[in-house]
Amino acid sequence: MADSALHSVVEATPSPRFAGVTPIAILILLFAALPLVASLTGNPFLLKIGTRVIVFALAAIALNIVLGFGGLVSLLHAGLFGIGGYVVGILAFQAEAGEPLFGFIPGSTELAVVLPAAICVSALAAAVMGVVSLRTGGAYFIMITLAFNQMLYYFFVALQKYGGEDGLQINGDITLFGYPAMARVPFYLGCVIALGVVLVVLQRLVGSRFGVVLRASSQNQRRLAALGIPPLRYQLAAFAISGAIAGLGGGLLAAGQQFISPSEMSWVRSGDLVVMCVLGGMSTVWGPLLGAAVFLVLEIVLSGWTVYWQLGFGLIIIGIVVLLRGGLTDLLRMAFETGRRP
Repeated sequence: MADSALHSVVEATPSPRFAGVTPIAILILLFAALPLVASLTGNPFLLKIGTRVIVFALAAIALNIVLGFGGLVSLLHAGLFGIGGYVVGILAFQAEAGEPLFGFIPGSTELAVVLPAAICVSALAAAVMGVVSLRTGGAYFIMITLAFNQMLYYFFVALQKYGGEDGLQINGDITLFGYPAMARVPFYLGCVIALGVVLVVLQRLVGSRFGVVLRASSQNQRRLAALGIPPLRYQLAAFAISGAIAGLGGGLLAAGQQFISPSEMSWVRSGDLVVMCVLGGMSTVWGPLLGAAVFLVLEIVLSGWTVYWQLGFGLIIIGIVVLLRGGLTDLLRMAFETGRRP
């Protein structure tokens, strides 16, 4: 009875074909084919673009857990993304210096060590800040997450030991289980695998009772409370999971470019992540992946044409959002339904 009442709180969700793993599998296969395309076209720069799309897609997917499914507009996620990157960078810095962090945490350039550390620290930071932020709502929630993000930004600007405003360069050799991990193709494919695992896990998560409660909390928290379900507990868990995924994306960014700076933590970057979610579509876990790909590719293409590329970029984004209320996933859904008609 309680479960049926819970489902009645949640509005209709996308069809199984668009909410299931089939679109995820197709997208992952397309990304996995990029090294072959880069080889055939003689353009290795495609792999650099692809890696950047994946790491920012992870951050946008993380945000969409609380934005698209939880109804919480957070401007904190660039900060969580940057925390993941700085965990990797700082541990590598301490390894190069031969000094343990805080006197007892050994430095490392081993991905099997630094990436889990980035995930855990970012998740912990998200949980701590979520405890405060989630007690507010609406515009107050937006403002308090923005404040936390700027606090993180200026904190890392002030860390002169780790580069300050200029950022932190990673000079050590990044390894995975003792083997060099920074060859372009293997690292890219590793990022693709990480993206695929995150999407599949999240797809199962949002389809579970946890996901139903999270979506219900974005629509009617009073009815949830009347059913005996504490929405704050589920929102806080979602915030921590979101922070963990953002930390993974930031850690991969720092490892991939062997550099991290506070610029990746600015409120402008948080705004970019919101745009990626809205652009791709917030009704599916994979929509932000499309949004990140289109956002970053448009940025590169238009900036190569004119110094006034932001004007054209803004007009395109506005046009897509206005014409496709569900983002780019709506475009794919319409194409699919058109193709099925006799």
